[in-house]
Amino acid sequence: MTRSYAIRTYGCQMNAHDSERLAGMLESAGYRPVAEDGEQADVVVFNTCAVRENADNRLYGNLGHLRPVKDAHPGMQIAVGGCLAQKDRAEIVRRAPWVDVVFGTHNIGSLPALLERARHNETAQVEIKESLEVFPSSLPARRDSAYAAWVSISVGCIITCTFCIVPSLRGTEVDRRPGDVLAEVSALAAEGVLEVTLLGQNVNSYGVEFGDRAAFGKLLRACGEIDGLERLRFTSPHPRDFTSDVITAMAETPVVCPQLHMPLQSGSDAVLKAMRRSYRSTRYLSILDEVRTAIPHAAISTDIIVGFPGETDADFEATLDVVRAARFTNAYTFQYSPRPGTPAATLAEQVPKEVVTQRYQRLVAVQEEISWELNRELVGRTVEVLVAEGEGRKDLATSRRSGRARDGRLVHFAPGDAKVRPGDVVQATITYAAPHHLVADGPLVGHRRTPAGDLYGAGRSAGSEPGAGSGPGAGSAGPRVTGLGLPGIGRPDARSRTSVGGTR
Repeated sequence: MTRSYAIRTYGCQMNAHDSERLAGMLESAGYRPVAEDGEQADVVVFNTCAVRENADNRLYGNLGHLRPVKDAHPGMQIAVGGCLAQKDRAEIVRRAPWVDVVFGTHNIGSLPALLERARHNETAQVEIKESLEVFPSSLPARRDSAYAAWVSISVGCIITCTFCIVPSLRGTEVDRRPGDVLAEVSALAAEGVLEVTLLGQNVNSYGVEFGDRAAFGKLLRACGEIDGLERLRFTSPHPRDFTSDVITAMAETPVVCPQLHMPLQSGSDAVLKAMRRSYRSTRYLSILDEVRTAIPHAAISTDIIVGFPGETDADFEATLDVVRAARFTNAYTFQYSPRPGTPAATLAEQVPKEVVTQRYQRLVAVQEEISWELNRELVGRTVEVLVAEGEGRKDLATSRRSGRARDGRLVHFAPGDAKVRPGDVVQATITYAAPHHLVADGPLVGHRRTPAGDLYGAGRSAGSEPGAGSGPGAGSAGPRVTGLGLPGIGRPDARSRTSVGGTR
């Protein structure tokens, strides 16, 4: 019988994108996604993250829970990949000897062969490469959406922030050729994808490998010429490489969404220096001023770390000052935790946990008030919403649907009698604002059916249960996996998103 798989993904968009490639590789090798009716997967893959505190404890806890499951299912295999696997290597097999395969961030394409070798040799296979073997986007993929897609333009990073472990796990930056990126975006748009997000560890340093500092702005403009593409986003840029030509390209390319996510990390110049960030708060704010001059309604979000070693009360107050001046639409705030292998982990003057927690709570309160105030300004305005799936946890109870406005804000809306599908586009008037979402409970101003919505609808018709799609195992649709970095598009059924113990 065809062996089944389940993938559990932790971490950032890059990890989620890698998991789509892992799924594509497994299905190209003859595996199928695990069914939703409680079937136990024959292969369970953990795609791990090493950024968060206690990431290793979480992994080993999950592996411990799986040991009796594996004992009860002869032939079951467990694989661990991603950043934590790249970091811990053989330590994973030492601590969890029932693991069959360990692979790193540079050789995700090796997973099917490693699984087969482990089964044949009846011994764990550990293969960690120090440099990228094959650019992930050249591998088969099984995308999780019919209407939105990630496209990786680079892997790795050339910047060595003292708190960040990514360069040691993902390696130095490797850029894709512009033609390859545009070919993938064009293929996605031709199949109905409306929104593409360009991915890179430092996305706007794109071009460093082939010596073109203006490459990222050129890439944005070129994507804007692709027929069928309606929305283009990118994440995450570094202030060091954010240049005026990129801002001009954003403003002059209609498909580029009026949204920018640019990590601040700290508003204190002393802390930024200790973090080895190459900008200071005045430079950061000047970039925001330039963006808002060119794109007045841009929604700007950020990342902030609270409690970096040596952060004083004055340093933290400086961060609050920058947050108030920047007026972020949203901020992803983190309490600093030492990551072994980073320079910051060995710095003196680690801030006490209780102080970090108190500062974190103050920062969240300030940012939520700003977010709420900015969202209230949209009440009464009509916004364009790309209807999504899974964005609104309470949609069933509230009889609403959900999606993202062009500026990235989450909108919950009342569809009324309209047959609205994920992938369709609606015009909705905002009636209520909360700090983290908007509500539009009035009649829809407009509803446009799209090819992406057609794909979603076709997938539901093919499946036997609500939420079934045109992905592998859904009705008779069969696998939709293609190679050469040109992924097949089809709304996946719920089974493709099932992992051990729940959905990912």
